[in-house]
Amino acid sequence: MEPRAAVPARPEVVVIEGLTKKFPAPGGTGEIVVLDNIDLSLERGSFVCMVGPSGCGKSTLLNIIAGIESVDSGVLRIGGDDGSAGFSGRIGYVFQTARLLNWLTVRENVTFGLEAHQIPREKWPGLVDTYLEMVGLAGQEQNYPLNLSGGMQQRVGIARALAIEPDILLMDEPFSHLDEITARKLRVDLAEICGRSQATVLFVTHDLREAVFLADEIYMMTARPGRIFKRVNVDVTRPREHEDPRLFDLEKDLVRQFFSAIDA
Repeated sequence: MEPRAAVPARPEVVVIEGLTKKFPAPGGTGEIVVLDNIDLSLERGSFVCMVGPSGCGKSTLLNIIAGIESVDSGVLRIGGDDGSAGFSGRIGYVFQTARLLNWLTVRENVTFGLEAHQIPREKWPGLVDTYLEMVGLAGQEQNYPLNLSGGMQQRVGIARALAIEPDILLMDEPFSHLDEITARKLRVDLAEICGRSQATVLFVTHDLREAVFLADEIYMMTARPGRIFKRVNVDVTRPREHEDPRLFDLEKDLVRQFFSAIDA
């Protein structure tokens, strides 16, 4: 795969400024601040990772961008639009588990996503074939999810999200339930797939090693209430190798910064 071309001043697809999100406290005794004064931007075609401990609000932030959760205060603009008015583009979502329909074939699972997003029916066969091949599942179209390994099921979930040809692809720790060998292979494949599709990706993880391997930019968050305390550019050309000492050194530095932020 060719490295991502450097494109100056790429337009911002998502802009978040001063975003705060609260949820009712248990027992109705007040509110819990989950996200506090979040600033974040995604440039078109970029791969951005959000890193933070479990429970810091990373998934909530994805749900806000996807329109599943509302914003309490702050600014959310998607594709140049005010997020409160709704976004007319397409947002793909890959969850921690593949969330496939086990009674449908692989082809039917991907088609289900196309139908849900009202993609014209005549485009379905070409899109399904293109993206199943892209994720390495050509020949598995008539198989069923329960016959597939966990890694293959997650590939189907990625194909389903990519097949709608989204403006934004949200990924919520999609490899966290896989063994490390499978996850490592899928990270390499995902970097190549997203490079070819030129999707704009926001990838949530608690794994700094995963983030430095995948990301163009990393946002680092504190524990709840989630606040961004660091934005890092990963200036390592693609394709990348897990053993690259530059990635290892960056990971070590970010780990130190993360624990310094926690202890502050």
